[in-house]
Amino acid sequence: MSTASYTHFRGNLETYFDRTAAKAWEQLTSDAPVSGIRATVRAGRTTMRDTLLSWLPADMTGLRLLDAGCGTGALAVAAAERGAQVVAIDVAGSLVQIARDRAPAHLAIDWRVGDLLDPALGHFDHVVAMDSLIHYRAFDIVAVLQQLAERTHGSIVFTFAPQTPLLMAMLGMGRLFPRSDRSPAILPVRDRLLRTLISNAVPTSRIGRDRRISASFYTSHALEMVTA
Repeated sequence: MSTASYTHFRGNLETYFDRTAAKAWEQLTSDAPVSGIRATVRAGRTTMRDTLLSWLPADMTGLRLLDAGCGTGALAVAAAERGAQVVAIDVAGSLVQIARDRAPAHLAIDWRVGDLLDPALGHFDHVVAMDSLIHYRAFDIVAVLQQLAERTHGSIVFTFAPQTPLLMAMLGMGRLFPRSDRSPAILPVRDRLLRTLISNAVPTSRIGRDRRISASFYTSHALEMVTA
């Protein structure tokens, strides 16, 4: 993969969440009142999280799961409550701290701040990357998946930003009104291209379930990658 581009975008995400948007994301991922636009994003993210969790075993006792880009930790907590041994990692230390503070004390989740590709994290039965790869180009996404697949024995479920006319129009409108606290750019990719690249890069895997969630200001596409 292009190490320079991956590192660049990862650095942008760390800066955005740790210096600019921690409070906004803490509110968005809570039950606190939010604006109409943010309410649609919250609803879309909840539906997506429930979808990805439904693709994982109901009983995860003894299974090891990586929450790659854990944010404020809702998915990691849900997986741990099913019995999974969860390693939850994010580049943004501010979000990981929120996750630690919110998580029930009886859940032994291994919270980390760092790179989701760190080989020191070990091997996993399942990996979830919810909305953590939407800021990367298709080739970088596939390179990340390729490296994760080398250490995963079950499935990798992840999301990407689909290249749809509506999403492209919304992103274009957003660029007309730049704000200093805007998140790093979402990079829409073509579904067919992504599938082709995955098949070529990880021939031992197969694409399983998929679902696109479109909830007004939230659009994301989930794919299940079953590893050998």
